[in-house]
Amino acid sequence: MSASVFDVWRPIDLHAHSNVSDGTEPPAEVMRQAALAGLGTIALTDHDSLDGWDEAGRAAREEGLTLIPGVEFSTQIGAGSVHMLGYLVDPNYEPLVDTMNAVRVSRLTRAERMVERIARDYPLQWHDVLAVTEEGATVGRPHIADALALKGIVADRNEAFATILHWQGGYYQPHEAPHPTDAIALIRAAGGVAVLAHPGSRGRRAMTDGNLELLVDAGLQGLEVGHRENDELNRSLLRGYARKWNLLMTGSSDYHGAGKPNRLGENTTEPEQLQRIIDLATGSEPVTP
Repeated sequence: MSASVFDVWRPIDLHAHSNVSDGTEPPAEVMRQAALAGLGTIALTDHDSLDGWDEAGRAAREEGLTLIPGVEFSTQIGAGSVHMLGYLVDPNYEPLVDTMNAVRVSRLTRAERMVERIARDYPLQWHDVLAVTEEGATVGRPHIADALALKGIVADRNEAFATILHWQGGYYQPHEAPHPTDAIALIRAAGGVAVLAHPGSRGRRAMTDGNLELLVDAGLQGLEVGHRENDELNRSLLRGYARKWNLLMTGSSDYHGAGKPNRLGENTTEPEQLQRIIDLATGSEPVTP
């Protein structure tokens, strides 16, 4: 696609979640909030699911927004969690869909195991978690956190993740996920564009021991540089890596509604970077007003 299909004069936010995964708002409401925040373009990138695309697309048109359909793919290097953003993938590419379904099943069984362990020490049951989870959503630790908060065991998600749900908290359980090189291959095969999410925090494992070069060799196309979890030192390093390997540089909020303090538009993507994503993608197209 050679011509711009988005408003270059309004901000671009390429990472947001709905209640299809661990956000607190339906996809349509995420679009409404994006419009209220003054954005011109927003990407919906729910964890391991494309189920919010249709609703978000209809709402984006109504709100005068450009929607970049996407996904945040759960991957692992060893015991470390690494998240891979995939933009404009083909939603009918079966190997990608099958892998995401397998990850969601693993997340579900992992969440059940964690709740079983937590229930030994706190008044929390599996039905409490299901009560705060949207039907069909990808169940994860944020839903356990919401259940803990609703029961008054913690104040909010932040306290839950800092204590009971912390990986050193004694209740943590891993889940099965592909290596990020496999996720990159699937995203690329589905005609999408693969961008490493928040590399300065939960993606840090991907920046050590030569892993980033391994991902670049596997076809990584971009780095999420602008993110509240990337401090200035890491942003500088990431910009250097992007220049070295000619990688895309994105910026985004990682919005989760009331689930996180992240606000829409707090970090944004430059128009020429989004245009590169659109030009590279062959799996699907932006939804335009």
